[in-house]
Amino acid sequence: MNVIVSNKYQSLLATLDIDIIKSINGEFQVEDLVNQFTNFYFNKMILDITALKDYQNIETLQNLSMNMDVSNIILLLDDSEVVNSPKYLSGLISMGIYNFTRNIDAIKFLINNPNTYKDVAQYHQLNNMYASTGDEGSGDYNKLGLRVIGIKNVTNHAGSTTLTYLLKKELAKKYNVIAVEVDEHDFIYFNDKTLKTTSSLDLPAFIAMNSDADVILVDLNDRGSISACTEVLYLIEPGLIKLNKLIRKDKRTFEKLRDKKIILNRSILNQRDVKDFEFESKSKVFFNIPYLDDKLDSHKELQELLAKLGFVRFEETSENEGKSNKLFNIFK
Repeated sequence: MNVIVSNKYQSLLATLDIDIIKSINGEFQVEDLVNQFTNFYFNKMILDITALKDYQNIETLQNLSMNMDVSNIILLLDDSEVVNSPKYLSGLISMGIYNFTRNIDAIKFLINNPNTYKDVAQYHQLNNMYASTGDEGSGDYNKLGLRVIGIKNVTNHAGSTTLTYLLKKELAKKYNVIAVEVDEHDFIYFNDKTLKTTSSLDLPAFIAMNSDADVILVDLNDRGSISACTEVLYLIEPGLIKLNKLIRKDKRTFEKLRDKKIILNRSILNQRDVKDFEFESKSKVFFNIPYLDDKLDSHKELQELLAKLGFVRFEETSENEGKSNKLFNIFK
């Protein structure tokens, strides 16, 4: 069942031949929609862009992308010059909003056939120093060899921020690495001033400005767009409740993750359990990470993951180097 949020195009949207569970009309702040639909289960939200207050300000859409799962939103654009400008459309794509149209007849198609980045890549304008190949999650950068690795939660709060931090610490011993979080401010709690923060809109420019690095790790958290990354690690915390929530939200989740790098994170599964997981989900697990002590300076499991990712300086893993001098590193 679907939701319609309308304003200027209310009568037009009323003609859609789709299953509707709820329909509201008017002008709304992003916060109003978040409050109404956070715990409201629906398939797709058809959102008349004029129903958003100050919708011509791209930051309004950025706020939407940070607080709602935009993969479940189909945006009906108006005919204004601002909304149809290359800069505005490119901004939508940078925030992971791929399902937008000015054609009412296209909405029903998008419900069953949502766009990927490849479908909208022609509208994406990137920094001159950065160019995308047009393939989902496969950015291509002028500096040969630069790897931009996105780390994205599939189950809610699967640990992308902490894993990004731990991988950065591991890689920093042998590579020139930068870690950046997108649209969040959780890195401050690690008390590490080398960790960076940027917005979805500014991520391509940030990558271009740091293209002399060997590796850029991007904490995409739950909603970040993968379009600026050369590769993506998809994190799943394989707890029963989290997996049930994931499947109820989208039964095609594992079908969409086919041929992707699935990482089981904070996992208590043994090798046999992983095989059972793969069989039941019809997927392939790239790596299984147990609960890790984030106070340790090194983790053999992460060295093994990095070796599997092709970081040759980690082909011979070593034992954990032990704890840092301070137990929690809180008081700095």
